[in-house]
Amino acid sequence: MSSKLTRNQKLVLNTLKNAKGPLSAYAILDHLREEGFRAPLQVYRALEKLVQLKCIHRLESVNAFMICLHPENCQHELTTFIICENCGKANEVQNQTIVSSVKQMVQAIGFQAHKSTLEVRGLCKKCATKQDF
Repeated sequence: MSSKLTRNQKLVLNTLKNAKGPLSAYAILDHLREEGFRAPLQVYRALEKLVQLKCIHRLESVNAFMICLHPENCQHELTTFIICENCGKANEVQNQTIVSSVKQMVQAIGFQAHKSTLEVRGLCKKCATKQDF
């Protein structure tokens, strides 16, 4: 896959791979200024292509991007994310029960879904434990 990517796409992808959590386009731009990135458009073009290639995901509620954790068998048309509102970490969850339930619900009303993203926001175990004290 990465052999088909442009230089900018590879740099953006590597930035997301090395990130501790989802990054906004502007955060990616800040990371890549030393590589010659000057304009947000350079990042947005790379992000658009990487989403298209199913290498990364866009987290709608936080307007950020993260690496796909299950590239071999990712269900990009129905993805679930768990997002910590305190530390910002996100986890991609593969759950066949959720996928089946949503598909069943959609089919029952005759709707043709192309993409569905479920984002569950709250506190991760580590942050929730800190707040208990």
